[in-house]
Amino acid sequence: MSNTKSNPPAAEREARDELDRENARELGAAGSRLSTAPSEESSAGLPAMGVIGWVRWFWRQLTSMRVALILLFLLSLGAIPGSLIPQNSVDEMKVETFKKAHTTVSPIYEKLQFFDVYSSVWFSAIYILLFVSLIGCIVPRTGQFVGQLRSRPPGAPKRLTRLPAYTTWRTGAEPEQVREAALAMMRKRRYRAHTAGDAVAAEKGYLREAGNLVFHIALIVMLVAFAFGQLFKSEGGKLVVEGDGFSNTLTQYDDFKSGSLFDADSLAPFSFKLDKFTGTYERSGPQRGTPRTYEAHVTYEKGAYGKPQKSVIRVNEPLVIDGTKVYLNAHGYAPVVSVKDGRGKEVYRSPVPLLPIDNNVTSTGAIKVFDGYRDKNGKKTQLGFQAFFVPTFAGNGKGTMFSQFPAADMPVLALNGYQGYLGPDSGLAQNVYQLDKSKMTEFKDAEGKQLKQRLLVGETMKLPDGAGSITFEGIQEWASFQISEQPASGWALTGAVAAIAGLAGSLFIQRRRVWVRAVRGADGVTVVEMAGLGRSESAKLPEELADLAVALIESAPPRADAGPGAEPDSSPEPDSDSVEESSEEPAEGAEK
Repeated sequence: MSNTKSNPPAAEREARDELDRENARELGAAGSRLSTAPSEESSAGLPAMGVIGWVRWFWRQLTSMRVALILLFLLSLGAIPGSLIPQNSVDEMKVETFKKAHTTVSPIYEKLQFFDVYSSVWFSAIYILLFVSLIGCIVPRTGQFVGQLRSRPPGAPKRLTRLPAYTTWRTGAEPEQVREAALAMMRKRRYRAHTAGDAVAAEKGYLREAGNLVFHIALIVMLVAFAFGQLFKSEGGKLVVEGDGFSNTLTQYDDFKSGSLFDADSLAPFSFKLDKFTGTYERSGPQRGTPRTYEAHVTYEKGAYGKPQKSVIRVNEPLVIDGTKVYLNAHGYAPVVSVKDGRGKEVYRSPVPLLPIDNNVTSTGAIKVFDGYRDKNGKKTQLGFQAFFVPTFAGNGKGTMFSQFPAADMPVLALNGYQGYLGPDSGLAQNVYQLDKSKMTEFKDAEGKQLKQRLLVGETMKLPDGAGSITFEGIQEWASFQISEQPASGWALTGAVAAIAGLAGSLFIQRRRVWVRAVRGADGVTVVEMAGLGRSESAKLPEELADLAVALIESAPPRADAGPGAEPDSSPEPDSDSVEESSEEPAEGAEK
């Protein structure tokens, strides 16, 4: 029983191999490959698996399309943790917050380099292997394609009936006339055609292979552009209050990150000043409070002696200066406060940017007076105020201090104060929005409770024991900008567009060959045969062959006395020794 199950497959494989060899003999060069894809080699043709053999095997596997697709998939898969997990290259504070919140998985993520995905060893290995694979695949295929462009379409096979699309008829025109008409017709339809013996050979659809190569070259361009951009990029943030400015130097940034090969001297020389920020919001309806307009009106200058120019920066509409893009990133309010010491001397006046904590721009922050303050006894000390700001106050007795609307319709500033040491020279970095109260004493009111007060614009909070006062003078707005320079971004975009165009060409263009044979039959009548061969099985090839036959009939009309067979027959003629085999297997060269 086991023999009856194993023998038929072996016999079938032997029959198929014999059919392939017979087709190769029949079609010859006409059935040669219609693509530049590397052919699979049998194990009999491989070298002995020594060192050289293993190297060759590894190289063939690496440069195969299958492995390239696997590597591309792994690269996409590897980018997932880079998108979901905070990255040190983007925001180290978020990484630290994540580690504190996820103490179990954080050590595992660190070992797997999930906090530095794009600079990790495993991501770099996938990236480099994909790069090598694409180059190793493209170089030989490009050479083959150039060779195909320089060569002529192969001559017609001996038996055109073996091809998947075939038609024939008899005509009274001379064979030479038929071939000349067929050659002119093919060239008119943009086929590469020439006369080879008793037939006209034509080929079309080279853009399919060109599109395939363009797609792979575009992938390499994108990979190179991405790598170059990561190595030489620079990105930083800057918060600017209305009336203040920014100069593109390293010391001006609030935070700054760059690629490993970035040079600070390469920063584009420019500066800008925030003249005014304009924000409008939906006043009614279900989208009440939704921003409608975010505009930062700036005056910028190129270089040290550039002419001042006006511009408006909007969301997703950056200001571009010498390849550097200035994006509008965020917006908030900066209450203007003034502080007087115990002797009535003004020691501090400045807008204080506060950090929004909700969509209605309820904001919090800290006011710090480091220098110049003296208490009523003339002793130097420092002041700190915890600030809570709402642009639109709900009103006394409403039960909430959160803003009701993002616009500054009824601004209120709530303060509570401290005195002591703020720690500016402790050597530790401080968050400008937080107040270190570890070495400070809280102000108390007459009842011994925490001193706190809500202030409208123009109102003043008196500090106890003659310690001075703080006044809410007014409101200014601030805007946060992201200044980024991403080299080779244009190349990356070009590569992406070229990849899409190349992929479309390789998917929708079919490469095919057509032959027209015209010979004189035994009875002296000219017999015309037309056949086509495509890279893959397609219903369009017989349709195209039928259109070509109809066009050729105008120059080589069927004989009126030729009988029923005078009309073109688009199906292959019966052939006693080949019809059964050709029904099971397409002609060689018609790749699946």
